[in-house]
Amino acid sequence: MGRFGRILIKWYDKNKRNLPWRSTRDPYKIWLSEVILQQTRIEQGLNYYLRFVKRFPTVEKLAAADSDEVYKMWQGLGYYNRADNMMDTAKTIVKDFNGRFPADYNKLLSLKGIGNYTAAAIASLAFNISKPVVDGNVFRVLSRLFAIKTPINTSAGKKEFELIASKLISNHPPAEFNQALMEFGALYCKPKNPDCEKCIFIKGCIAWQKKEVISYPVKLPKRNIKKRFFYYVLIESNNGDGSFFLMKKRDKNDIWKKLYDFPLVEFSNKTEPHTALNKLLAEINLKSSKYRIVDISDNYQHQLTHQQINAVFIRIFVNKIENIEAENSILLVNKNDITNYPVSRLIERYLQDQKLI
Repeated sequence: MGRFGRILIKWYDKNKRNLPWRSTRDPYKIWLSEVILQQTRIEQGLNYYLRFVKRFPTVEKLAAADSDEVYKMWQGLGYYNRADNMMDTAKTIVKDFNGRFPADYNKLLSLKGIGNYTAAAIASLAFNISKPVVDGNVFRVLSRLFAIKTPINTSAGKKEFELIASKLISNHPPAEFNQALMEFGALYCKPKNPDCEKCIFIKGCIAWQKKEVISYPVKLPKRNIKKRFFYYVLIESNNGDGSFFLMKKRDKNDIWKKLYDFPLVEFSNKTEPHTALNKLLAEINLKSSKYRIVDISDNYQHQLTHQQINAVFIRIFVNKIENIEAENSILLVNKNDITNYPVSRLIERYLQDQKLI
């Protein structure tokens, strides 16, 4: 196993990509990169990382940031609970740790949004602590190399892979080893079409010997995808100072919490848009107001991890907006200011199609 690490690190020295978080030992910047790159490809996350570092160069700056600004900068990355946890952790670091990330794996684990993977990444990359980082790339490399059939999305699987990685990292520089193993999985041992013929471990790869490379890693089937049907109503009006839309902030424990969208009604099945429109207008006490329908969109499908959102956007124009009553507070937003509000990728797609942003 010691030979594996030496070969891997030698390969990494010659083949690694030049990424900004690899040239720093600053735990803040390493943490920031890890949070952004969770569930996100490097190609997409790189620009977000650079913008965040430029706007919030220190954890103190991030801790003091306005949440709407952070959500707006995060827009498009998805999994917005990451942004929530990031802001909470920044405040904790400033308040409880005097602005310094603890050089201790268990203390890192105590911070909101930091699990085994992120704690190991910060500990090894910033503080040179010998903790293996086990991400999707590592699961893939090790499962193929040793033909491990334990499903990676089980507790038993995670423990087994972490134990193997712990043995492999022993007596090697933790930062270099972890980054090398992840990089090898990203560049060579890919999910599809891995470059096995050029693999530096081809002679010792059991999955390749058995011609079963694509069968690894093993995962248990995903649970059923829940289908949801959203009907958004874009209520537009003109009060003399320009066009305005009604918007609201999502504050329930649901997807896209703390982002902004438009008044909506949800149904369990596909529904006629006019039925949805009448229901929504009654809920906000606009049923008696005169309005005209400007446009009814086609269905917008948006895939989340365990949910499929089917959304229809109904755009109407109302001569005058007054006496709005609703369960949640509704904002009157100038048409030209919509870009200032953080929204989901689904809402962004529609606004772009309508040339509203």
